Formats: sequence, C-alpha cells, structure tokens
Amino acid sequence: MKKELPKMYQTKINKTVPSIQKVYSTINQENNQKEDKTTKYSSISVEQKIDKILNAPDYVYKADVTIVTDTEKIRRRMIARDKNNIITIDNEYIPIALIRDIYK
Repeated sequence: MKKELPKMYQTKINKTVPSIQKVYSTINQENNQKEDKTTKYSSISVEQKIDKILNAPDYVYKADVTIVTDTEKIRRRMIARDKNNIITIDNEYIPIALIRDIYK
C-alpha cells in the first residue's frame, strides 16, 4: 500500500535543476592507458613538476608520486627536495637528473 501525499503538497518540476553536478573519476585512468616504448614526456620540465607538487595546496609534508626514469617506474613518498635530489620518506636520495617524468 503506497501512501500518496495530498494534492496540495505535490509539485511538478518542469525545469532543469542547476544544483545537479556531474562527477568524473580518473582513478583507473593510468591503468587503462597502454604503455608504448616510444613514450613522449610532457613539455614541462621535471623541476617545474616537482615544484608544482611541493607547492600544491594538498601537500603538507609528503606526497605519493610515481617517478619515471629511463629504465623503470618507481612509486615513492616524496617529502622534500634539495638542489640536485628528491628526498623520500625512507631517506632515499633520487637524483633529479635521472628523472624523465614525475606525477602524483
């Protein structure tokens, strides 16, 4: 038995509601992309990308990043950088000169 509201409380919506938001997810985007041997890197320099990660509003003291070198992809937790290296939370120094791409 379905109870219906009295006629005076029923309203019909004949217009679009502007408060509806569309949400897109990119969680599995990197897994869906095919990896090629001829990977093209971004035109932004690696140092600019590192500075962008460290100056992001969601960066407090660490950032989970993926570092791409000529030979491998490394997932590390970056905490800082000095002039020539990235410093990870495990006190590992990764030279910036070896990095081809870096992203969150």
